Amino acid sequence: MDLINDFRDKDKILALSKLIQKESKSPLNIMEICGGHTHSIMKFGILELVGKYVNFVHGPGCPVCVMPKTRIDEAIKLASFDGVIFCTLADMLRVPGSKTSLMKLRGEGHDIRALYTPLDTLSIAAKNPDKKVIFFAIGFETTTPMTAVLVQKTIEANLKNIFFHINHVTVPAPVVAIMDDENVKIDAFLGPSHVSVITGSKIYESIANRYKTPIAVSGFEPLDIMDSILNLVRQQNANTHEVYNEYVRVVNENGNLKAKELIERYFEPCDFEWRGLGEIPKSGMKLKDEFSYLDARVKFDCSVQSTGENRACICGKILRGLAKPYDCKVFGKVCNPQNPIGSCMVSSEGACAAYYKYAKRA
Repeated sequence: MDLINDFRDKDKILALSKLIQKESKSPLNIMEICGGHTHSIMKFGILELVGKYVNFVHGPGCPVCVMPKTRIDEAIKLASFDGVIFCTLADMLRVPGSKTSLMKLRGEGHDIRALYTPLDTLSIAAKNPDKKVIFFAIGFETTTPMTAVLVQKTIEANLKNIFFHINHVTVPAPVVAIMDDENVKIDAFLGPSHVSVITGSKIYESIANRYKTPIAVSGFEPLDIMDSILNLVRQQNANTHEVYNEYVRVVNENGNLKAKELIERYFEPCDFEWRGLGEIPKSGMKLKDEFSYLDARVKFDCSVQSTGENRACICGKILRGLAKPYDCKVFGKVCNPQNPIGSCMVSSEGACAAYYKYAKRA
């Protein structure tokens, strides 16, 4: 099997397109939870292939996008301390805080590093024993195991100068919050790909049953997405609400048990504030109390006074499924990838970034 060409087969994609358009009988609002799906939908022209009834609603599946300004400001404060080497993923550097960004702070001479892998933190700390190395961890269930491995190796290596600012979040909690919002109309979901490799597909069954809403766990390739949409159309017609696992080549029902055990060993659920969604109970992760000596929010003063969001930015509405990038008055004008006003334009998984890169603009 060719994992690229076989899943981009033109004839098969067009055949699915015909089936979707033929079998679609009424409007179907599909929320793609994952930002990776948003980019694939825009990149491969899937908007034009699904017909008039299928409408995509962009969800909160971009970990950079959902990070609230308070957490960004905490990162900026920590990175500004003397004797600190601040490490995180590249997309985080350009997200605007209340007064500045990590990128601008780095330009002023502070030691802020974008890592290729979290494990690079180990060598940085070993080579700089006189520095405090802070790892700003973000991501859904996909990246949480990597941070857990880093915590484990930090303890095993007895490195005393590594600290963690944990910002890991989970998928089911914001989906529930969105479905409980009477202003949002969602008929079906495209379940996330990489997250589901860790969690398994079974985790979505309670959501599908509770809201009588079908969920198709889908890969990122166009054939994956088209097959998943056809399943959701057919479930709508049959009035069913099952979890369909299209991504069976890498996702099973129970997920990666070893990865989940690692997460449970070092982390526990906590309340977390989401950009656009507010605080959602038990939607985030934090280090267990026994590992609090590694917690940057415990070891350092992270108190900040954050300002409100830029009034011109509608990232919050986009993340809640209430608006699309084109609804924003500054999209592609004042706000662009070179000068992002909001996080949805910054991240490689952001909806605004996807529209800006792939969609036709007037």
